[in-house]
Amino acid sequence: MDNRSEVRDFLTSRRARLRPEQVGLTSRGARRVPGLRRAEAAQLAGVSIEYYTRLERGNLSGASEAVLDSLARGLRLDESERAYLFDLARSASASTAQRRPARPTVRELRPSIGRLLDAMVGVPAFVRNGRLDVLAINTMGRALYSVAYERPERPVNLARFVFLDPRAHLLHPDWEASAATTVAILRTEAGRDPFDKGLTDLVGELSTRSDDFRRLWAAHDVRLHRFGAKHFRHAEVGDLDLTFDALELPGEPDLTLTAYSAEPGTVAADNLALLASWAATHDQTPSSAADGSPR
Repeated sequence: MDNRSEVRDFLTSRRARLRPEQVGLTSRGARRVPGLRRAEAAQLAGVSIEYYTRLERGNLSGASEAVLDSLARGLRLDESERAYLFDLARSASASTAQRRPARPTVRELRPSIGRLLDAMVGVPAFVRNGRLDVLAINTMGRALYSVAYERPERPVNLARFVFLDPRAHLLHPDWEASAATTVAILRTEAGRDPFDKGLTDLVGELSTRSDDFRRLWAAHDVRLHRFGAKHFRHAEVGDLDLTFDALELPGEPDLTLTAYSAEPGTVAADNLALLASWAATHDQTPSSAADGSPR
């Protein structure tokens, strides 16, 4: 797979966001474009302008870890951006024999994963893949995302929900932040596994159907979505300011278990308890058992 355009756009966008004074350089002369010049980026990375130009034109094949480290430091990449750069370089250097085998259309989760989700009775929790398909979810999770489950398509895909379902703006009051995070997760996954046809098809679909997705995808932002805070507004119980933890599943490194919780003694904790009561009196059948959802 030729990922030169992805490499070029990513490195160009990272260089464009830096100003000389941010990195200890003196600005000289008028600049036709924002950000650092290529020569300045090469200086920061400790490589020749010729070699830097080759890299920025998309040719990461054969670049050593030392060069990639220097490039990441020079462009002030954060942890997620550095990981993405290394993923791009790994993909650029991969031979056909090194590529991942095609993923199965249907993935059956281990029964123990379903039992784990069912045991998490006090918090919303679900298992997703890198495309943001929800492969399993507990009762509280389904209650939290109840509007997404009103549509018949399975598995529920959180990216489609955010960009193609107007009700996502109600569930996510800070919709722009949620949308940016969603795109950053997909962009990170695209760097990690560029041969995932399902992901390529999803990105193509969302690019065709959503102006907002196209705008955010073009920013080339990436993110390691491990923990943080998220604000929901549930139609039945009100505002929920929750923290989340996202954990890779043992033995399933491409699947993530995400669980939400509330700080004890807060309004969010009270509303989370209300959500549990609401879920208990409504048909929120969990899909924690393997349901033949495509992965």
